Amino acid sequence: MMWATASKYVGGKVLSAILVVGVGASLIWFWNHPDDAKALWAAVKGAILWIGFATALPWGMFFLTARVVKADSNAASAVLLVVLMVVDVVVALWLCGWSVPNAIGWVVLIVGFLAAGVYNFLVCDFVAERIDDAA
Repeated sequence: MMWATASKYVGGKVLSAILVVGVGASLIWFWNHPDDAKALWAAVKGAILWIGFATALPWGMFFLTARVVKADSNAASAVLLVVLMVVDVVVALWLCGWSVPNAIGWVVLIVGFLAAGVYNFLVCDFVAERIDDAA
């Protein structure tokens, strides 16, 4: 018990020191390289905008989900999910300026696209269940 408490205390102090040094080094770096700070802010701003758009899109298209539920067709469901995904991809590439500079950027985009696809499926499934329950 005493070792667990001591290790939590020491671990907390070490982690705090690492975070303080990391934040300080980042501030010094961005102070000396303002172009990097602008590029980072542009990337973060684009990511936040895209996440907000990708989050709202399937909810905003609930009327399409209702039509797909009425059609009772797997093909219609697949088409809806593909359309939502294509819109997500086009908006993400537009926010990137139609170019991705490096492999890390492509990896981040692809992981984001996969996450958006799963999210679209889950939201459409949720909306479809609510429509079925209401009928």
